Amino acid sequence: MMWLICALLSATTAALVAILSKLGSAKIDTTTATTLRSVVMTVFLIGVGLVLRKMNFSYLQTIPSKDLTLIALSGVAGALSWLFYFFALKIGHVHNVVAIDRLSVAIAAVLSVLVLGETMSIKEWLGILCMTGGAFLLIP
Repeated sequence: MMWLICALLSATTAALVAILSKLGSAKIDTTTATTLRSVVMTVFLIGVGLVLRKMNFSYLQTIPSKDLTLIALSGVAGALSWLFYFFALKIGHVHNVVAIDRLSVAIAAVLSVLVLGETMSIKEWLGILCMTGGAFLLIP
C-alpha cells in the first residue's frame, strides 16, 4: 500500500504545481518561470540527496553510458513537458490544461505495451479509455 500513498502524494503535489504555476507565472515569461522552477527543484533535490546521504558522485562514474543517455533524454522530455505545461497554463484554464496533461497516464500505458512489452487486462484498457474520455469531457 506504500505505493498508493506515494502515488496520492504525487498527485496532490502535482495539483499544487498547477495552481502555484498558474499564479506565479501570470506576469512573467513561461520559459523563465519553468527555468526558475527547475533551478529550485535541482537545489532542493541535491539538498535532499545530501541529507539522506544518497549523493554519491563517484557512483555516477559506474553507471553505464546507455543508462545515463536514457536518463538524460528523460530529463529533456521532462523539460519540454514543463515548457509546454507552463505555456498552456498561462493561456488556458487550469482544469482544462491539467485534464489534457494527465493524458500522459494513458499515453504512458500504451507506450509501456508497445515499447516495454507490458501487458494490460481488458479492465485496465477500459480504465485507459475512461480516463481518455474523461479528459476530453473536461475541455471546452
